[in-house]
Amino acid sequence: MEKNVDISIVVPVFNEQDNVEAVYSAITSALQAMGCSYEIVMVDDGSSDESYSVLTRLAARDTALKVIRFRRNFGQTAAMSAGFDYAKGDIIIPMDGDLQNDPADIPRLVAKIHEGYDVVSGWRRDRKDTFISRKIPSMIANSLISRQTGVHLHDYGCTLKAYRREVLDGINLYGEMHRFVPALASQFGAKVTELPVNHFPRLHGVSKYGISRTLRVVLDLLTVKFLMAYSTKPIQLFGKWGVYTMFAAVGTGTMTLYMKIFENLSMNRNPLLILTAFLLFMGVQFIVLGLLGELNARTYFESQGKPIYVVKDRINLD
Repeated sequence: MEKNVDISIVVPVFNEQDNVEAVYSAITSALQAMGCSYEIVMVDDGSSDESYSVLTRLAARDTALKVIRFRRNFGQTAAMSAGFDYAKGDIIIPMDGDLQNDPADIPRLVAKIHEGYDVVSGWRRDRKDTFISRKIPSMIANSLISRQTGVHLHDYGCTLKAYRREVLDGINLYGEMHRFVPALASQFGAKVTELPVNHFPRLHGVSKYGISRTLRVVLDLLTVKFLMAYSTKPIQLFGKWGVYTMFAAVGTGTMTLYMKIFENLSMNRNPLLILTAFLLFMGVQFIVLGLLGELNARTYFESQGKPIYVVKDRINLD
């Protein structure tokens, strides 16, 4: 069995033919200066340009460069998940493939890990992106995520982070979940901190993400909040609301009977009777949903997970 390396760099790539060689060279220079064993795992997320051709050429001359190619575009989260799955490093550091993250920050992230932290999240304090379409949605999303998860970071959206390998074991990523890994790791007792990192304006190509991504992040935040609070006990969420709803049904039903007996109001003309039936139905639905959630939770935690991507080619990987 191949021995783990010290550091794995995971780089999702999607139509970055003008950037990948410069990114590879900058990462290699930073890692060689550290004097540690390393690998660079680049995941071609179904690029339609020459990104994979450039990666193939680079990997042919450097076995430290591992290349994974998807059959189609699965998205950044799936690409990062694939990189995490194949990475062998004791410390795993994802970063963007567009030259906006600075590989010179890698030693600082690793040094912070060696201080005893499990997760070090990059903070683009001087972010070089457009204010309206990128910075404002990001600030809103970061505030919501920090408030709902209880893990307060300035920049959840920064790809440049450092993780101890064991932190990522058992964390499955879907949707836009890669940005929530610090919060999910904190749920399992990981020690999380934040470190200001450099951020550069994009020189080549165009950004693949816009303001519409904020909505997807907010929707995934609902999932993360549920996973953190109720993933192993869904009946406590849905069952609680079911009980509340049935208590409300008892209240409206009692009022309906009171009006019939003491005020001689016909029950079939009383809208409270319809509300009582509706609340009873909703209460039963909530409780049943909680029980089904319990079954799904057990299936999720006890069954073998399946990957969310399909690999077409691999280079320098067993």
